[in-house]
Formats: sequence, structure tokens, C-alpha cells
Amino acid sequence: MKLVSWNVNGLRACVNKGFNDYFKETNADIFCIQETKLQEGQISLDHGEAYSQYWNYALKKGYSGTAVFTRMKPMSVWYGLEEDSEDEGRVITLEFDAFYLVNVYTPNARRDLSRLSLRLEWEDRFRSYLQQLDAKKPVIICGDLNVAHQEIDLKHPKPNTGNSGFTLEERGKMTELLASGFVDTFRHFYPDQTDAYSWWSYMPKVRERNVGWRIDYFLASGRLAPALLDAQIDHQVMGSDHCPVILTLDDIILS
Repeated sequence: MKLVSWNVNGLRACVNKGFNDYFKETNADIFCIQETKLQEGQISLDHGEAYSQYWNYALKKGYSGTAVFTRMKPMSVWYGLEEDSEDEGRVITLEFDAFYLVNVYTPNARRDLSRLSLRLEWEDRFRSYLQQLDAKKPVIICGDLNVAHQEIDLKHPKPNTGNSGFTLEERGKMTELLASGFVDTFRHFYPDQTDAYSWWSYMPKVRERNVGWRIDYFLASGRLAPALLDAQIDHQVMGSDHCPVILTLDDIILS
């Protein structure tokens, strides 16, 4: 089973930069996107009858938003955190026989950290939500989590310490999430790999020199570890300031 996650930073723009070609090439069973930046009816994607589509739009136009394309028919689908509509369109949950899939675009603390307190409160609610799901069946979480967890996860950790996405508080929330029973699938396979990033600033030459951050993840309930086959970062794929990340699972073990 192949799962793909990509923050497209504006789907309409990304479609003009090769999104549909990449979608076809990956031949994913489930393809999740974040930061769609559109409203219902503003785009039409036809990937055939094989894929069902689920969209969570932000109320604010041109902002946030998530979507999931899946070959596997879910048992149920809901939007936002439990009993919380999340009007920024940040979360979609699909329930399958063997697991829950949660596609998420985590709030950014902003450069001036003006949303840090909101971000930390959201992190607590999100972790609680995932733990409630995990108590029922295993969970796979994917998306832009807007944090580089460890120093190995960004090119220049020292000067960025305390900056949005690399504050001690945000990193601590990721540590808490993993400690509550989840695995960072990329580090599960590649614990010491350096220069492995999924986001780069649009500043000149930054991506060419691979001055990046790893802020896009697949996390999984710890008990899914035997089913994990590989986790990859498709760093050569353009079209956004993020690149896709991929998780491959063993169908037999998962079933």
C-alpha cells in the first residue's frame, strides 16, 4: 500500500506545475494534500472512477484547506477534530477497516510567534484526538506538521532556535506526541540521515543548495511498525515550496 502526502501551497498553481502528472506517476492508493487554498467549485480534478475525493475547505478564501484522494473506500469520513469544525479546513479523518488516516495541516505559529499560544493549545487537542482514535484502532497521520523536531531536521538549527517551527515549545509538543505511542516513520528507517528536507524557502538558491527543513511527516501508531516497509522524501519534485513524502506499508500485515 502506497500513501503520499504533499503540501501543494495552492493547488491551482501546483496543477499548472505538474501536479496531475506526478499524481498519475505515483499511482498511490491514498494521496493527501494540504494548503489547497481554494473553495468548493474552484477546481475540478478528474482522476477517474478509481479515486474518491474528500475536501475540507477553510472559510477564509485562498487559505489553508486539505483534501484526500483514495482508491480504498472509507467506512466513514469526518472533518476537523472531534466535535470541532475547525473552520480553517485543517483536518480530514478517514476510517478504514485496519486503521484511521488523519490528514493534517498544523497551524503555523507565525514569524512573530503571535499564534504560538494558539498553536500549542491546538497541539494538545490534536494529540488528545489522536489518542482517542488510537484506543480504537491504529492511526496513520500525515501532513505538514510545521515543526522540525530535532536539529538533524533542518540545515541551520542553531540560528533558527526559537524561530517559528523550531521553538522549544513546538518541538516539545512533537516529542509528547511521539511519546504517546506514535512513530516518525522516516526516522524509523533513517535515524541518522542528514540533509533530508521537505520544505525550502523561496529565497534565491535556497533549494538549489538544499537549505531546508523537514516539516512534512508520516506518523503511525507504534503497533503498525511491523507493517512499515519504507518512508521516502521525494525531494526532486517541484511545484511547491514543499515536496511530497511517501509511506509504503505491507498490505498483508495491515489486513
